[in-house]
Amino acid sequence: MNRALPVVRLRVPTDEDAVAWHRVFDDPDVMEFHGGRSAELYVYEELTARQRRHDAERGFCLWTMVDEGGQVIGFTGAQPWPQDWGPKGEIEIGWRLGRAYWGQGYATVAAQMTLERLRTAGVTDVVAMVRPGNERSIAVTERLGMKLAETFPHPRFEEEALCFRLSLRESHPE
Repeated sequence: MNRALPVVRLRVPTDEDAVAWHRVFDDPDVMEFHGGRSAELYVYEELTARQRRHDAERGFCLWTMVDEGGQVIGFTGAQPWPQDWGPKGEIEIGWRLGRAYWGQGYATVAAQMTLERLRTAGVTDVVAMVRPGNERSIAVTERLGMKLAETFPHPRFEEEALCFRLSLRESHPE
């Protein structure tokens, strides 16, 4: 069954988006693979400010996802891998979506838009780090044409973090 893909717009995060991200991510299901609960508002304030700097300096960031009606529904984009473990120095693509928007294609459409923006910015390779069991994110990586390339010991959980890779130099999946 083919269904129409959702309309989604990406924008550089605003100060107000910190509040919207805090609200839309304040759900145990959304945060299951991100520590279990939403971060404090100041964390999102710092994150949105950092993303504005990334966009100004690099031409990419974690962009705010906005649906057809103008509602903030999450974020997608890319940034340098921020941890001192894993694929240090590499560009990681990622997404996080409010629970009400799962299963409708938003993450995939927005991530495909991100890949095009990264190509334009001159990025040649990306990774996506996914925790085992996060089948929804694994499915998005597969729809993007990413392949599981390696694993890294996770420093906080007794598991191997999955590292998916994609070369942006190749033709992209249709």
